[in-house]
Amino acid sequence: MKKSILTLLGIIIAFGLWAQQLDPVKWTYKVNETSATEAELVFTAKLDAGWHLYSQYTSPDGPLAISFTFNPSSDYQLVGKVSEPKPHEEMDDIFGCIVKSFSGTVVFRQKVKRLSDKDFTVSGIFSYQLCNDGSCIAPEDRDFSFKVPGAKANNVSEAVKNAEELDDLPEGWLDEMDANTSEADKEQENVETVYTAALAAEEAGKAPVEKEGQSLIVVFLIALLGGVLTMFTPCVFPMIPMTVNFFMRGAENKRKGRRQAWFFGFSIVFLFAVLGAILAAFLGPEALYTLGTHWIPNLIFFIIFFVFALSFFGLFEIKMPEKWINSSDEQADKGGLLAPFFIALTTVLVSFSCTGPILGAALVGLTTSSTDRWVSLVTMLGFGIGFAAPFTLLAMFPQFLKNMKSGSWLNTVKVIFAFLELAFGLKFLQQADLYCNWGLLPRDTYLAIWIVIFGMLGFYLLGKLRFKGDDEVKEISTLRLFLAIATLSFTIYMIPGLWGAPLKGISGFLPPMESQSFNIEKIVAENTPAVGAGTVQVGKLPADRKYAYKLHVPLGFEAFFDLNEAKAYAKEHGKPVFIDFTGKTCANCREMEHYVWSDPEVKRLLNEEFVMCSLYADENTIELPEEEWVTDEKGRTLKTLGRKNLNFQKTEYNMNAQPYYVIIDADGKVLTSENYKYDRDVQKFVGWLNEGINNHKTK
Repeated sequence: MKKSILTLLGIIIAFGLWAQQLDPVKWTYKVNETSATEAELVFTAKLDAGWHLYSQYTSPDGPLAISFTFNPSSDYQLVGKVSEPKPHEEMDDIFGCIVKSFSGTVVFRQKVKRLSDKDFTVSGIFSYQLCNDGSCIAPEDRDFSFKVPGAKANNVSEAVKNAEELDDLPEGWLDEMDANTSEADKEQENVETVYTAALAAEEAGKAPVEKEGQSLIVVFLIALLGGVLTMFTPCVFPMIPMTVNFFMRGAENKRKGRRQAWFFGFSIVFLFAVLGAILAAFLGPEALYTLGTHWIPNLIFFIIFFVFALSFFGLFEIKMPEKWINSSDEQADKGGLLAPFFIALTTVLVSFSCTGPILGAALVGLTTSSTDRWVSLVTMLGFGIGFAAPFTLLAMFPQFLKNMKSGSWLNTVKVIFAFLELAFGLKFLQQADLYCNWGLLPRDTYLAIWIVIFGMLGFYLLGKLRFKGDDEVKEISTLRLFLAIATLSFTIYMIPGLWGAPLKGISGFLPPMESQSFNIEKIVAENTPAVGAGTVQVGKLPADRKYAYKLHVPLGFEAFFDLNEAKAYAKEHGKPVFIDFTGKTCANCREMEHYVWSDPEVKRLLNEEFVMCSLYADENTIELPEEEWVTDEKGRTLKTLGRKNLNFQKTEYNMNAQPYYVIIDADGKVLTSENYKYDRDVQKFVGWLNEGINNHKTK
């Protein structure tokens, strides 16, 4: 009995050690035959609660995206790319970009053309990164294999012929092929379309519709607010009394006037909704992703914002062609229900010079941050309702018009919009700059421009600057005073960023810190003299240590990137080794560095008491020399630094997630009762470091 209990305890302990190697995702594979010559490979990932992986189309500045590599074969031809469902998107302050991720159950699909009438295998590898709120698992290559049935014998030759000619076909070959497809082939294509739609519907039923619905509601509300704000622009506000007066003067009774007012408001919403539907029809998820990342659309958006800013400053006026407006006015004079419709059309056209920038900003900002095809329709619908609501309500209740007066304040609103257009337009130029590596807008240059823009806006609000159309500001209203205080406070907040302050509140709008040409913290760290014999100081480690040319640790620290070098240095100086298992794309690693390592006591201990060694588990761009290759438990040869480090973490410490911290002596013995995982409790981290220091001194 006693022996059985000990055996059971041994199994439990062994299982506990094994379980430290996290595996929060289960993959299953399935093959669907979609036609006589095509098949669909289905990858299904079921993630444990709290875990997520990243879209193929997440920003290059963000965490590591999932990627698929298929082994080439004469038995099949890939058709298109791997498709994926709509990801969850949010702004990540650590990476400073929009991160696209999946949770729960995720399905990826790849179509293949079958070129053999015999059963064959489609194999390859895929790599991905998993994260939760406390840790990340570095990417590891995972093998996949699909057993695919052979194509129908009488269709193989045609499939092979099509595949061989695929690469030689000119652009637009698909449209030409469709135009010449036989009726029988078209019927087969319809079957495939229905089948694909059925699969999509099946997956849609499993998708987290609630989250998507919530995101569209937020988009609608933001656009609605943008539409309401246009009422206070100088192009729209003066039209309110004129437009409402038309309904009240032309109506025989209040009932008819209100009916016309309702139809007028509906017409405005209809006009915006039609434009939104057109955009939705032509902008799919891939197009929206391209809009948000490629340098050409970002440069176009910057030019648009810049031109509208110049217009708002009074340099010139943007108008719709007079012919369009006059034609609409003529139709409005004919009366009936057509009159409210053409009054609405005239209102939309005349107000374009003010609604254009606001609507453009809403469309660009909302559509480029989402892959939902219908986000543009929802944006336009919300904007149209917000734009039409003030006109409709005031037409129904004309007594409110008595309290509404135009004046110089309208031009003030216009100039404020000009400053904001100029500032936020730079974000698009910065995106294009990062994409093409032009180096036009490093972080400090970008900040300098923003400081000048918002500083001038603050002085404008105080009446120290005047533009065309402004009256002299003889006294400052309370609202204007508080806006000036907020603007100038924000300006002062940004100034330390010129010397390298992180400015976490606006980090998502700024270029990466690496582009900063002047960073005082880095200069101080690199020039700090040693404070004692044998003390490890920043800038005092050997300059020729391995991988230091490419890998880095946060400012104020310096580390080895090869454990053998770190242990040799630690033995020479009589210090313990602090191992930092980290990753370039590990958000939780950056959090620990930002919030824990930055503590003065933590920084002092790490710099003075330890030899630091950062082992990057996802650095797979550094190829190792053949003598440093290792073989993992599956017999695979690991040839890159990241895979070697990850394998070492798994085999030595039974852990595959980062961040993960270990304190050892120069001989490799662990000096603490347990290793340290993600935990932002500074005092706990300090206590753990001191435990390692004390155990090293008393060993």
